[in-house]
Amino acid sequence: MNAFFSTHYRWVIVAAGGVLGCVAIGGLFALPVLLRPIAQDTGWSTTGISTAMTLAFLAMALGSVAWGSLSDRIGARPVVLIGAVLLAAGLGLASVAPSLLVFQLCFGAVVGFSASAIFAPLMACVTGWFDTHRSLAVSLVSAGMGMAPMTMSPLVAWLVQGHDWRSTLQIVAAVVAALMVPAALLIRRPPQLQQTASADAAAAAPASAGQVLRSPPFLILTLMSFLSCATHSGPIFHTVSYAVTCGIPLMVAVSIYSLEGVSGMVGRLVFGLLGDRFGAARVLTLALLAQAVVALGYAAARELGSFYAVAALFGFTYAGVMPLFAVIARENFPLHLMGTVIGGTATASSLGMALGPVAGGLIYDSFSSYVGLFVAAFALGLGAFLAAVAFGRLPKGRAMAG
Repeated sequence: MNAFFSTHYRWVIVAAGGVLGCVAIGGLFALPVLLRPIAQDTGWSTTGISTAMTLAFLAMALGSVAWGSLSDRIGARPVVLIGAVLLAAGLGLASVAPSLLVFQLCFGAVVGFSASAIFAPLMACVTGWFDTHRSLAVSLVSAGMGMAPMTMSPLVAWLVQGHDWRSTLQIVAAVVAALMVPAALLIRRPPQLQQTASADAAAAAPASAGQVLRSPPFLILTLMSFLSCATHSGPIFHTVSYAVTCGIPLMVAVSIYSLEGVSGMVGRLVFGLLGDRFGAARVLTLALLAQAVVALGYAAARELGSFYAVAALFGFTYAGVMPLFAVIARENFPLHLMGTVIGGTATASSLGMALGPVAGGLIYDSFSSYVGLFVAAFALGLGAFLAAVAFGRLPKGRAMAG
């Protein structure tokens, strides 16, 4: 692949990655929009349905390192392609589930596991294609993922107005297959990876996966990922349901979620570019503190205006941290292990995301209120901020960059 083609094709990778991320996240997060319609139609509890989302994030946690490591060996394209097919199949199977347990297994295990095949391989691939404009590229892919609340979520909300939830999921499955499979075929292995592989082969002691995964920077980075996602998972998942309990109509409530997506796109780009200018670790630390404070703001939201205000700030902050984790990973660890490293942080992120849906469901079912959820999110956010402070104090050169 010549240099001219590589320079230009890398932006095709970014565009394909944005589409893949948007549709995959949109398929996964169809469940928050369908939460109440499913409960009303089936009689299943809020906690039971929410548990399907928790299981999905646990499946993502189990799959992230495996898919990431596989992409290190065979490349991102086949991994992402398999994930796209499995994701569409999982949504289709969930749509015909005859019981809550079957629904939880189909949506949780299949959809969650397949979604984990998208993020880590894509991010590892994109960081490998860019020596310059790396933060911008990662931010654009992440912004594509942030498009899901503005595109897929309103689509799901519109579909469920005229169809039952089962038919809606089937249509979403068809959309996933139609968009993700062609996009996955555009993904290519980074040319730089071959150069890095040659350099590592010539080195006396190239960094191993075991060394990297045991290093203090990796351990603290994964702790940050866990706590950060634990902070925003509950508010994200239960925003629509919380707004409806406050008397806001479903379609209007979905617009709150969509606003989070709009502001999140801006946040991803702004924080990514700030990371290039002032250092990703420093900007991430401040963003995590802001996320904690803003999450608590939902506890005071009751009217539509206050929901919009908090959603705009919350989306900006929680989404803004996302590109920075990939940038920090690329700055500190070898390229030939990027899939493994980002897969490891994605595992931690998924475990954090798994807490919010079921915790929010339990809190609401127990107290008929979501306030406790937002207080807990604030506490977890402070923990993420402190982990980021600890990461910034590590001696330089502790990670095995390559």
